[in-house]
Amino acid sequence: MATLATRLPNILGDRTAAVLEKSFGITTINELLRHYPRRYVVRGELTDISKLLVDEDVTILAEIEAVKLRRANGKSILEVVVTDGSAKLSLTFFNQAWREKDLKAGRVGLFAGKVGVFNGKRQLSHPDFQLIPDGENVDAAIAEFAGKFLPVYPATSKLPSWKVMQCVKLALDSLEDLPDYLPEEITKQHNYPNLKTAFEEIHQPSDLESAENARQRLTFDEALLLQILLGQRRLEIESLSTRSRTPNTPVLVAEFEKNLPFSYTKGQIEVNEQIELDLSRKFPMHRLLQGEVGSGKTVVALRAMLSVVDSAGQAALLAPTEVLAQQHYRTINKILGDLAMHGTLGSNGIGTQIELLTGSLPTSKKKEIHTRLANGEIGIVIGTHALISEGVTFSDLGLVVVDEQHRFGVEQRDALKVKAKYPPHLLVMTATPIPRTVAMTVFGDLDISTLRELPSGRVPISTHVISVLEKPHFLSRAWQRVKEEVAKGHQVYIVAPRISNPNKKLSEREIAAALLLGEEYLDNEQMVAVEEIAPELATGDLKGLKIAVLHGRQPSDLKEQTMAAFSQGQIDVLIATTVIEVGVDVPNASMMVIMDADRFGVSQLHQLRGRVGRGKVPGLCLLVSNASEESQSMQRLNAVASTLDGFELARIDLEQRKEGDVLGRSQSGGKSHLRLLRVLRDEELIDRAKEMANKILSIDPKLNKLPELRDEIEKLRIDEAARFMDKS
Repeated sequence: MATLATRLPNILGDRTAAVLEKSFGITTINELLRHYPRRYVVRGELTDISKLLVDEDVTILAEIEAVKLRRANGKSILEVVVTDGSAKLSLTFFNQAWREKDLKAGRVGLFAGKVGVFNGKRQLSHPDFQLIPDGENVDAAIAEFAGKFLPVYPATSKLPSWKVMQCVKLALDSLEDLPDYLPEEITKQHNYPNLKTAFEEIHQPSDLESAENARQRLTFDEALLLQILLGQRRLEIESLSTRSRTPNTPVLVAEFEKNLPFSYTKGQIEVNEQIELDLSRKFPMHRLLQGEVGSGKTVVALRAMLSVVDSAGQAALLAPTEVLAQQHYRTINKILGDLAMHGTLGSNGIGTQIELLTGSLPTSKKKEIHTRLANGEIGIVIGTHALISEGVTFSDLGLVVVDEQHRFGVEQRDALKVKAKYPPHLLVMTATPIPRTVAMTVFGDLDISTLRELPSGRVPISTHVISVLEKPHFLSRAWQRVKEEVAKGHQVYIVAPRISNPNKKLSEREIAAALLLGEEYLDNEQMVAVEEIAPELATGDLKGLKIAVLHGRQPSDLKEQTMAAFSQGQIDVLIATTVIEVGVDVPNASMMVIMDADRFGVSQLHQLRGRVGRGKVPGLCLLVSNASEESQSMQRLNAVASTLDGFELARIDLEQRKEGDVLGRSQSGGKSHLRLLRVLRDEELIDRAKEMANKILSIDPKLNKLPELRDEIEKLRIDEAARFMDKS
């Protein structure tokens, strides 16, 4: 008999197991059983063919209406027409005439493939299929095949849904009784099935009610496991002993606030007070600061860093890209002025030293900074992953600030924290508004502060969608509008989804390598590319303007020079990839044109457009797309154009994209524990899970009385750490 940890070759054989691993990353029975059905087809109910979408991978249940064999260009072509009684779909097989003996009119079967179009008609080319057996006892034959309800799984061309179903059946048949990690009081309270029954009922349901109950139980499992893991992290933090970082005499903070050219918003005052209280405690702060672009997060973070420096400690600001790190370095130096010149001739005796540490710095400069960090000369260091690297030590690291939290995992935060003598305080920031349930599931180990109001004087940004398909002439008008903005003395961003287009079909390895270089959207599909559109515009529609490009493949010194030149008004139009998404602050930039805007997520588009309208003039953002008006992509763009409310857009984003992306992992992989949980749909369930997790941990924080649950939590912890190692 097998266990959940049993590897699939022992059950399915090497060949099938290899296909499962290649297709979905599935290697064990546990991972296979957590490859859940998307839906169920009820035996006797044919698929609604009229609702099939082009380019969709489908598995349909249909009846064969007609079969025709013909020859063309020396090839045999077998055309099979299937129907649900109201709509039809063509199946085409090339040089497979022998299939005619099985594919007879009147037979019912499962057919799987990608929906295409030929001569205006939808078709499946070379579909996989499984015919429902006929005979004297059809019902019994079907029941033997799959039971009354046919599960439809995420599938591939090499592994259609029914083959997954057969693999699952073999796994279930081989499985011994399972110990259940869910406490008995929970299963009784909610009338949940035990773990083995839940697996059986979700994959081979006796009825749809049982399938739903099994799904509810397994979804609750995911929520509970996650909440316990987050709860344990919180307890671990609160058990740590650290130094209070509230200075007796806040000299730097007082001088900083005296010199600020503006007043704090109400929200900033409240968050400052929260952080000040956190820094005074004997256990480390763990706080998430979220706020719209331009809401003043940097000022709040800087005040916290100065408070730590006032208490004789050091602060580190970790940014995901060199462009953002450099931007923070320039911004903070500008805000502090003389206060950033401690130890220099220009210093008035009050202040600190600030340094920038990135991977592209010369080795000699890195060593110099390492030495000054170790001896305490540097009060604030701003950097990228270089801050985490070996050789970086601190005299007394008191505060870690992480910008754009979604770019970093827990392990990356921890990698910097271990460099401190005492557990440092942690402040993480994001300009991507986070719905409540996402905060509970992803950032549940952090206290959360929110800056909702923008500083007074900020002007609104107007956003418009340009449909190139419907109104191609509007694009010419957009370039004319760019020239008008420049003529007014303003500057413009043009954003493209990739650096360059491949001149040949790329391998998976080449695509992966390109991603590391900053081409977030690189694949084999042609899109607007920075290196292609820049010369076209420079010699065409935008001729005569000072144009520069910015992207992830450029050397760091060139990127720095380009951003500095743009900030100083020496460049009219900056054509860039998403490297400008976060942190790049040029108040004179009044307009942004985003090419192939449908390639970007809702929150990302909101982030990008937040780069304009940061000065005294209104901002304008144009979303250019070749998508059709009725497409979901265009609906998404229209949603972005309709509101500037980041929290509303975050909700829309969450509704439209993969849950796995929100949770920081892909749902398609077989490794993840989180496959059913939906943070919008399951808000009530998440609340319930959090309440139960807190109750369990209050009685038994290390889960010594619940060893099965403890082991499952440990698997989740190891799973997350492994993913971090894979990405490192």
